[in-house]
Amino acid sequence: MNGLASTSKEMGGENLWRVTSRYFLHPLYLFKNYRRDDLLSDFTAGLTVAIVMLPQAIAYALVAELPPQMGIYAAIIGSIVGGLWGSSENLVTGPTNTSSLLVLSILLPMAGIGSSEYLLAAGLLAIFAGIFQITLGFARLGMLVNFVSDSVIVGFTAGAGVLIMINQFKHLFRLQIPIMDNMFLTLTEVIIRIPQTHLISMILGLTVIILIILIMWFKPLLPAPLIAIGIASVAVWIFHLGQSGVVLIGEIPKGLPPLTKFPPINIETLGELSSGILAVGSIGLVQTIAVAKALTVKSGKRFDSNQEFIGQGLANIACGFFSGYPVFGSFVRSEVNKRSGGKTAFSSVFAGLLMLGAVLLFAPYVAFIPKTALAGVLIVIAYGMIDRKEILRIWRGAKGDLLIMAITFITTLLLPLQFAVLFGIMASFAVYILRTSTPRVFPVVPNKSFEHLEYQPERESCPQMAIFDLHGDLYFGATNYIEDKIIGYMNQHPEQRFLILRMNNVNQCDISGIHALEGIVRRYRKRGGDVILNGTQPNIMALMRGTGFYEYLGEQNFIFDEKQAISYAFHYLFDPVICIYECERRVFQECQNLPKHIVHTEIVPLPMAIPMGAVDLISPLNLWRDLHQDDPPFVIDVREPREYKRGHIPNAALIPLFELIANPEQVPKDRKVIFVCRAGRRSARAAYYFAEKGYQNISVLEGGMQAWETADLLVAVETVMGLEVTNG
Repeated sequence: MNGLASTSKEMGGENLWRVTSRYFLHPLYLFKNYRRDDLLSDFTAGLTVAIVMLPQAIAYALVAELPPQMGIYAAIIGSIVGGLWGSSENLVTGPTNTSSLLVLSILLPMAGIGSSEYLLAAGLLAIFAGIFQITLGFARLGMLVNFVSDSVIVGFTAGAGVLIMINQFKHLFRLQIPIMDNMFLTLTEVIIRIPQTHLISMILGLTVIILIILIMWFKPLLPAPLIAIGIASVAVWIFHLGQSGVVLIGEIPKGLPPLTKFPPINIETLGELSSGILAVGSIGLVQTIAVAKALTVKSGKRFDSNQEFIGQGLANIACGFFSGYPVFGSFVRSEVNKRSGGKTAFSSVFAGLLMLGAVLLFAPYVAFIPKTALAGVLIVIAYGMIDRKEILRIWRGAKGDLLIMAITFITTLLLPLQFAVLFGIMASFAVYILRTSTPRVFPVVPNKSFEHLEYQPERESCPQMAIFDLHGDLYFGATNYIEDKIIGYMNQHPEQRFLILRMNNVNQCDISGIHALEGIVRRYRKRGGDVILNGTQPNIMALMRGTGFYEYLGEQNFIFDEKQAISYAFHYLFDPVICIYECERRVFQECQNLPKHIVHTEIVPLPMAIPMGAVDLISPLNLWRDLHQDDPPFVIDVREPREYKRGHIPNAALIPLFELIANPEQVPKDRKVIFVCRAGRRSARAAYYFAEKGYQNISVLEGGMQAWETADLLVAVETVMGLEVTNG
C-alpha cells in the first residue's frame, strides 16, 4: 500500500515538474526552434513596433498619472518578458489605455498623485497581479476567460475610451482640475473652466489630433502618433513654447530600468490592493486573450491560454520589480507587429530591446514633448477604442448581448473600473441562465413537400398527434418552462393523444429533465396515448437507461429517424376512424392515400375515450376455439373494405364502423357478437357504443387483427378471375 502511494506521489511529482518546466522554460523552446530566415522579418517588425510603442508608453503613463519613465520601463520589460514566455507569435505586451486607467482608478483612493506611496503601490499592484495570473496559468484555468463574453469586452473598452477622453481634456486645454473618480464631476469641471483654456496648448493639442487623423487617412502605414509628437516637440523647441506656458514632460532618467526599492509590505496595504489585484489580473488576462484570439482568427494559428497566463504573470512581476506598472496585451501594437511581418515572438523581444536603445540614446529629447500633444494622441486612441462597427452589430443582434454591453458600458462610466467587468460578467451569466432556462419549444408540422418539419403556426396540426421541437438543454433551470409550453399546448388541443418530441438539439439532460419527461409521458398516457422520443443523443440515452426512464417509456418509443417515428405512429397508434372519417387535414405524407372524408349526417358521435374495463375482451385463441363450436359467435369486422381484403377472420361480416352505427339493426341481439378491427380501437368504440344502447353479450378481439396475425391465424384473400379464394 505504501509502495503504491509513494509511486503515485512520484508520478504526481514527475508530472508537476514536467508541467512546471514546460511553462517556465518556454524561452528555451523558442530559441531551439528559431529559424534564421525569420530574423530580418522579426527585426523589422520589432523596429516598427518600437516606433509606435515609445509615444504610447509615455502617453499611457500620463493616463495613470505616473512619471513617463514608468510607462517606458513597463513597455520595455513587458514586451521582452511577455514575448519570451507567451504563446502568441504576434502578441505585444505593455502598458495600455485600459491598464493605465485601472491603475488610476485603483490607486487614487489610496495615495496622493505623484507621491512615493502612489508609485510604489503601482509596482506592488503589478507584482501581485502577476502572481495571481501565474497561479491561474499553473492551475490550467485558462478556460476561465471564456466566461467573459465579447459584449462585456466591447462595453468595457468603449466605456474606458470615454473615460480616457474626458480625463485628457484638462491636459489638452491645460486646465487646473484635480483628479476625481467621478466622470460627471470631471466633465462638469472641464465645462466650467473652459474660459481658462491656455490657447497655445489647445492649438498645439488640436494640431496633433488633426495631424494623426490626416496621416492615418492618407498614409496609414506611417507611425502617425510618433510623427505628430515629433512635430509638436520640434515646434516647442524652435518657438520656446515651454516659456509660453505649454506644460512639458520633462527629462527622464537615462539608463536601464532600475530595481524598485519596496519598503516592508504590511497586510493592510495588501488588503487595500486586494480587489485591484483581482481586477488587474483578471481584466488583463481577458484583454490579452481577446487580442490573442483576434490574431489567431486572422492567421489560423492556435495559442496556449495557460502559457499566455504564465507569460502575462511573469511580465507583470518583472515590471513591478523594474520600476514599471501593470501591463496587458496591446491590440494596436500586436496588430502593427503582425502587419509589419513579424514571424515569431522574437519580434516583440526586438521591439523592447530597440526601445531600450532609443531611450538610452534619445532620452534628453523626451523633455521637449508637450503634455497637450500626448493628450491629443490619447484622445485619438481612446476614440478608436469605441468599436462603433461592433457596437452596431451587437445593437442589431441579440437583445441579450445588447443588454450585457449596455450594463458594462454604464458601470464602467459610473463605478470603479475593478467592478465594471464584474457587473458585466454577472449580466452575462444572468442572460445565459435566462436563455438556457427558456429554450425554444414549439410545435412543427411537415412542409408541403413532406421533406422537413417546420414551425407553421398558420397550419392546423394533426388531430391525433403533436410534434414538438426542443432546442436547448433539458436541465433543472429549463424543465418548468418546457413543461408549461407542452402542457399549455395539450390544454389547447385536448383531442391529441400522442406526442413526438424531437430531441436532436438537446445536448444535456439531468435528473430534473428526466422527471419532466416522465410527467409529460404520464399526462399523455392518461389520455390513452403515448410519447415517442425522436433523435435522442447517445449521452442522454445513457442517462435514460441509468435512471430507468428507458424502460419506463419502452424501447419501441425511441425512434431516431423522424420519418420512421411518424410512420410508426400512423400505422400502429393512430385511430383510422379519425383519419378516414373525421380528419380532413391530411397533415402527413402517410395520410395522402386515405379515402376522402365521407359525411354521415345520421351518425351519432362516437366516444374518444373508453373507460377501463368498459368492454369485454376475448383473446385470439379463445375466439378461434369459439368459431369452431356448434354455435359460433357473430364476428363483425368494422374496418374498411381494402383492409378487410388484405386478411380477415373466416366468415366475418364486413360492416365498416360508420355504416354499422348508421344501421345498428345489423347487430343481432340474440347472438354473441365479436367486434374486430386492426388494433382494437375502432372495435372497442363500437362495442362501447352498442353496450350503452343496451346490447348484451358483446366482446372485442383483444389486440385486433394484429394479434390474430401474431397468433398465425390470419386468412389472406386473393381475387382470381373475379372469384374470391381464401387461404388460411
